[in-house]
Amino acid sequence: MKIAITGKGGVGKTTLAGTLARLFAKDGKKVFAVDADPDANLASAIGIPLEKSKKLIPFSKMKSLARERTGAEDGYGSFFILNPKVDDLPEAYCLEHLGVKLLTMGTIELGGGGCVCAENALIKRLMQHLLIQNDEVVIMDMEAGIEHLGRGTAESVDALIVVVEPGQRSIQTAHQINALAQDIGIKRVFIVASKIKDAQDLNFIQTQLKEFTHLGFITFSDAVREADMNGSSPADTISPVIEEINVIKNELIKIFTYRV
Repeated sequence: MKIAITGKGGVGKTTLAGTLARLFAKDGKKVFAVDADPDANLASAIGIPLEKSKKLIPFSKMKSLARERTGAEDGYGSFFILNPKVDDLPEAYCLEHLGVKLLTMGTIELGGGGCVCAENALIKRLMQHLLIQNDEVVIMDMEAGIEHLGRGTAESVDALIVVVEPGQRSIQTAHQINALAQDIGIKRVFIVASKIKDAQDLNFIQTQLKEFTHLGFITFSDAVREADMNGSSPADTISPVIEEINVIKNELIKIFTYRV
C-alpha cells in the first residue's frame, strides 16, 4: 500500500503519518516512511531520538551522490541522466526504528548550479521507485503542495489522505489539494478529521467536505500535544488517538487490496 498524507500546516498530518507507520510495522509489515515535507518532523513522530535523527541526511543535500548517479557536471547546461539507478538507495540511506525505515527527501534549493537539476532528478526517480517498484508499505508525509508527486508516480498512490481540522482555511486547503491531485491523476483522495473536540467539530468537516470519503477522525489530545513537546512518538503514549488511527488503518485495508 502506498499512502501520501497532506494538509494545511499544523493539522496533525505528521502525527497521522508517523503513527500509521508504527502501527503497520507493529502488524509485521515492511514499512518505509518518507518525509517529503520541507519542515521535516516525521522522525520525531515515529519516535526516533533527536540525536539519532540528526544523522539522517536529506537526499536534496547529497550533491555528490546526485552527480555520481546522474552523471551531471557543475555549471549550467550540463547533461545528466533523468532515470538514475536508485534501487539500492532506500536500504543504504534509511534510518530504521522499531520496524520503520525512514527516508528524508529535503528541499531543492533554487539558484545554484547545474547540480540542482541532478538532485531533483535523483529525488523524482527515487520517489518513483518507492511508489512503483518497491513492495513495502510506503507512507509519505507531504506538504500541501504535494510537489514531490508527478504524473509518472501519481497513479501508484493508493490513497492521498488530506488531514483537516475544523476551520475554513483547512477546508479551503483540502479543496486546493484535491484540485492538484486531480491535475496529476490521483483520483483516490480521502479525508481524516483532526483535532476534534466534539460532535459539532466532526459534523462541520463532514458537511463541508461531504463529496469526499472520510476514513475516520482524530480527537484533540493533550497526550499527543505533550508527546510533540517532548519529541516522542504518539504511538508510545496511552491515548485514545492510537485506537482512532488504528481504525483509520483498518479502513484503508478494507478499501484496498493489501499486499506485501
